[in-house]
Amino acid sequence: MNQPDHGGTGEQRPAAPYHPSPPPVDQLVTDPGELAERLTVGVEEEFLLVDADTRRVAPAATAVLAAGADISPVLQKEITLYQVETTSPVCLSAVELRDHLQRLRVSLARTAEEQGLRLVATGTAVLGEAVPPPLTAVERYQRMATEFGGLIDTHSICGCHVHVGMPDAETAVQVSNHLRPWLPLLLALSANSPFWHERDTRHASWRSMIWARWPSAGPPPHFASTAEYESAVRALLETGAAMDRGMIYWDIRLSDHQPTIEIRVCDVSPTADEAALLAALVRGLVATAVVDIRAGRPAPAPRASDLRAALWRAAHDGLEGSCLDPTTGHVVPVEELTTRLLDRLRPALLAGGDLTFATEVLRSLHATGSGAQRQRRALARRGRLTDVVDLLAAQTSGSLLIPAQPRPA
Repeated sequence: MNQPDHGGTGEQRPAAPYHPSPPPVDQLVTDPGELAERLTVGVEEEFLLVDADTRRVAPAATAVLAAGADISPVLQKEITLYQVETTSPVCLSAVELRDHLQRLRVSLARTAEEQGLRLVATGTAVLGEAVPPPLTAVERYQRMATEFGGLIDTHSICGCHVHVGMPDAETAVQVSNHLRPWLPLLLALSANSPFWHERDTRHASWRSMIWARWPSAGPPPHFASTAEYESAVRALLETGAAMDRGMIYWDIRLSDHQPTIEIRVCDVSPTADEAALLAALVRGLVATAVVDIRAGRPAPAPRASDLRAALWRAAHDGLEGSCLDPTTGHVVPVEELTTRLLDRLRPALLAGGDLTFATEVLRSLHATGSGAQRQRRALARRGRLTDVVDLLAAQTSGSLLIPAQPRPA
């Protein structure tokens, strides 16, 4: 079995469950629903560790990794000692994935509690981050710090990465083209990082703003072929914008070690329900894209500047704002665009067994508010950032569907 490079930093890691390749694209069915049944999906989630008493981020990853031997090899180190990462098994439905993610979160939260810590799912630290952050003792990370300097100072951020099985690299590149215009909506749905250095950034996803500073980050270009994709990768490597292929930080990239396409635009989700929702939507988008490719339907090709502007709008507004509709080119409320996307993906979600789950979680999400909105409400109640951290810890191993509370009118 190959060793996947799932992590945000590109370090070689213990083998994770392998995604079997679907058949070549010319053998795939032309119905997105039938295709969705064949596409595997997996998720990586990054978390922060905080001191249970002070609620400030704690450089305790080494202790948690040592204590979490029963979770290994799905529990992994990250670039800073504030962070840990989990890798899900390969799954065939959102409910199956949600159940795995929930078990991983509960187990990891319990391990953290035994060390006097709490596990929190948020894109950025609310309290107590040092600059520069303490790095994990890995030679590659030290080289990154030497080469990129201040960019490492803000690297203790947490995302959610969704992998979907692909039949071949050429198909994956074409799928990337079809998914590019939907990146802003995925970011808006996942926005869960309004606070940074103990203040409100006025953005719903400050993590994405931090991440965009890296020279190899952001939305990928529209590629005509795998050869053009590889040419762009070589340019990043030759200019030093990326030290190696693990530092190709595009919001969509091809895995070098598994037959998957990886969507990396999202903040880590507050709950396992929301993480599985994002995975279901991504798999539905991939299935629909493959059918469009088979039918010869071209991918929309928004200008890079327009796509970056749309991503900023999504990062600023989050779920409660507006987003660019890839099908019309007009800015519409995120809730309206989400409804349109659900209709577009209905055949794939239905056949993949994900439609009911996705509909229920989206309904709860719109009723409860985004992760960013929930964090801000927690602060507004008493003006205490420690209340925000307490909310995050409770959500991390909790559920969106059960304790959902309606937003105030």
